[in-house]
Amino acid sequence: MADDATKKEEKKGESKKLSKNVEQLVEEISKLSVMELSELVNALQEKFGVSAMPVASTAVAAAPAAADATASEGVSEGGAQNLVMTASGDNKIAVIKALREVNQNWGLKEAKDMTEQLPAEIIKGGKPEEVKDAAEKLKTAGATVEMK
Repeated sequence: MADDATKKEEKKGESKKLSKNVEQLVEEISKLSVMELSELVNALQEKFGVSAMPVASTAVAAAPAAADATASEGVSEGGAQNLVMTASGDNKIAVIKALREVNQNWGLKEAKDMTEQLPAEIIKGGKPEEVKDAAEKLKTAGATVEMK
């Protein structure tokens, strides 16, 4: 399969040279099932302490300043913060979707369980901006959250 990918890139006029190690990894990864690939991604995220979450969208950045002010009410700026959901509201489906946006590694079951087992800790020791964004998404979906 790696040969097919290389041929396609050459057809596009792109000439990306990969080291032998990288070529071997690509070949091995292409043999994995979707579930195995998911496990690999999770293992790499844990090992390197990174997340595959996309960068905050412009819609979040364009949110009104008043919404940011209410989201940060009572929270000190600077250190690590926690986000706790205290109520899931009337529209649990929207809250489940928002939870999965906050952490894309959560499946439907994990997100649903959080809406039923309250209070639920959504973010522990997160950056203030990350916590504010998550709180805004959850509030928009109808959940009640507390930032600590």
